[in-house]
Order: sequence, then C-alpha cells, then structure tokens
Amino acid sequence: MNYVIIGGGTAAVGTIEGIRAVDQTSPITVISDEPYPVYGRPLISYLLLGKTTEEKMLRYRPADFYEKNGVTTLLGRRAAKVDAAAKTVVLEDGAAVPYDKLCLCTGSRPFVPPMEGLDAVENKTSFMTLDDAKRLDALLGAGNDRRVLIVGAGLIGLKCAEGIQQRVSELTVIDLAPRILPNVLTEAPAAIIQKHLEGKGVRFLLGDSVARFEPHTAYLKSGGTVDFDVLVVAVGVRPNIELAADTGCAVERGILIDEHSATTVSDIYAAGDCTVSHDIAAETDRILAILPNAYMQGETAGKAMAGGSACFDKAIPMNASGFLGLHMITAGSYDGETYLEQDGEHYKLLVTRDNRLVGFILIGDVDRAGIYTSLIREQTPLDSIDFDLIREKPQLMAFSRAERAKQLGGAHG
Repeated sequence: MNYVIIGGGTAAVGTIEGIRAVDQTSPITVISDEPYPVYGRPLISYLLLGKTTEEKMLRYRPADFYEKNGVTTLLGRRAAKVDAAAKTVVLEDGAAVPYDKLCLCTGSRPFVPPMEGLDAVENKTSFMTLDDAKRLDALLGAGNDRRVLIVGAGLIGLKCAEGIQQRVSELTVIDLAPRILPNVLTEAPAAIIQKHLEGKGVRFLLGDSVARFEPHTAYLKSGGTVDFDVLVVAVGVRPNIELAADTGCAVERGILIDEHSATTVSDIYAAGDCTVSHDIAAETDRILAILPNAYMQGETAGKAMAGGSACFDKAIPMNASGFLGLHMITAGSYDGETYLEQDGEHYKLLVTRDNRLVGFILIGDVDRAGIYTSLIREQTPLDSIDFDLIREKPQLMAFSRAERAKQLGGAHG
C-alpha cells in the first residue's frame, strides 16, 4: 500500500499516526508547499512576543517524527493536480507521485477581499504561517516605533495584536463587525476581552471598514483616517478546495467527507480546515477550522485508509486562546437555555438544550473546560449526572466512578 498526504499540518500528523496505528510498514509520502516540518501554527504570535523560538515551534512532534514513522517528505513542493484515474499526484515541477490511498490535508489560506489601493501598500502581510510571522518580524524591525494597522478583529487579528503589542508605538484594529471575535463570542464576553486589550494599549475601530489605502494611510468608510507603517490583513480564511474540486470530489464551501473522512472519489480522503464537518452542537454542517477536529479527522482518515475501522462523528467548534494574560475557551452552540456567572473579567456561560450541554463560554478561569467539552462531545444526558453541582464546581465531577474515569479520559483527549 502506498499512502500519500497533501499538506503538512495537524491533519497530516493525525493521518500519519492513524495509518501507523493499523499499518506499520507501508510507505507514506507527505507533500507540503511549506518548507518546514510540522510546527505549532497557533504559536506564531508567541514567536513575535519572544515567548517561543522557531526551534521550539518545530517541536510539535519530535525531530525524528517522519523518520521514525517511515515518512518521505517533499517539503517546499506544491501539488498541482491529482489524477484520480491514474492514481498520481502531479507536482508543479511535473514530477508524478503515485498513490494507492490519498488524503487531502490542504488547509486554508488567508482571505484578502478586494480593497482599493491595497497593492500600493508595500509593508503588508497576512498572519497565518511561520513565514508570515517572520515577514512581520522583519517589518517591525528592532525599534518600537512602528504604527501597525490590523484589518480584522477575529482570532487571527487578535493573536497578531497580542504578539506585537509590546513592539509597536501604535496598534489599531479595525473590523466591520460591531464587536471583536464576532464568530466566536456574544456581546458581553467580547466586551470583556476588548476592554482588557484596550487596557494594554490596543485601539479598536468597530463597525467600520477601509474605503481605500494609500501607501501609509487607510481612509475609512466613516470618514476617518489611520496612518500606519505596517499593515496586517487578517479578515478571514478560505478552505483550499481547488485540488479536490478539480479531481471530482464533491465540494461546497469545503470538501464533503463522511464519518470515515472519505470524499466522494474512491481512495481519496480529506481532513482538517479544508473539509465540511457535521457540528453536533448546532446540528448543522459547516467548516470547523480548529486543531482538535483537524487531528481527529486526520487520524480517522489514516486508520480508514489502512483498512482499519474508525469513525469521527463528534465534531464541535472549539477555541482556546489567551489575550495578553486573559484566557478564553469556547465550545459548541449558544442556542438554548443559559446559566451565567459574571464578575469582572470572570465570565462563565453554559448553554443547555434538550437535556444536553451544547455550548459554553469561559473567560478568566478556564481550568475545567475539558469536562464541559467532554459533556458536549459525548452528548451526556444531564439528568444522568448532578449538573447543578457540575456547572458551579466542575472539579467535583458528580459522576459514578466508572463514568467519571471515562469522562476525564475524554476531557484530556
């Protein structure tokens, strides 16, 4: 059996480890257009902050990970097309890589909307990859005199702000939405994090957008202007689905897969940010661009490719992040009955529906979030546990001993 994986991120690692759980010997080839072995992509803000190094980032898996798992890497090489009839991946340089089973872990790319004058801005970057972080590091230079404008107040934009806040003279974040983290938080918790960041010197312009750029000035729809030295475009991401679509795989906004991570084309699987997942909390199909799902989909694909039985049907949206010392974890859906605790920067919202926990937002104290996440993933009936106790003191975990062991195991997964 000859396995090929296109992409080198978390989903690819899951695929490799899934394959090796079933088949320890057949060759695996990883094709990635990035020149690096797998790295902790969420750590790029900490690289700019000086809290980690490139060397540490590349330790998402040990240095001998590929060698130990019998993986041939084609790094810095781009897959141009997949020939499903001939079962080959054709690279940009014309080389052909044959496969018996293929997994598309093609991820996503920054979305840059058309903005007048953007081409005239020389000092600009997106903020998704290690190379983006290196470019931003070079643009900021050694002094702390740069004025930075970030377009986008989602997770990527705010993590960028965290990474550079101590290295700039002015930091402005603009977003068309009326609140920060509009896809992750409701109004009240968003306001808590916004106030915290404003206290650290970050300026927000919300409900506004850039009408046009000049090389060092953004002219806003509201009539205002922002002068800047460096521009970061962090508006959002788009799944890389072109290879899959050209191969004949069914795609919508992302690649369609079943619970075994199989696409609609025989012997081709897909995992990670490029796929559509079934969100069990909101009971809808959508793209869930988060690391735990990417890994679990990849692992499921790998096991299935190798002839094992694997199924991943517990996808939920989940985000764990810190913003200059204030931690946040969110999961699931916010549609249902709510339980709320709020005191200063401490915020806990639990959402229940149909005798299940379906979502939560925790800001400040996030220590026991894994227990709540496990309740959502396992769809545990709330009348089978002491939920009144657990929502206030989750550390007491009022399960039977056997159930407690099972839930805690899931919480650390």
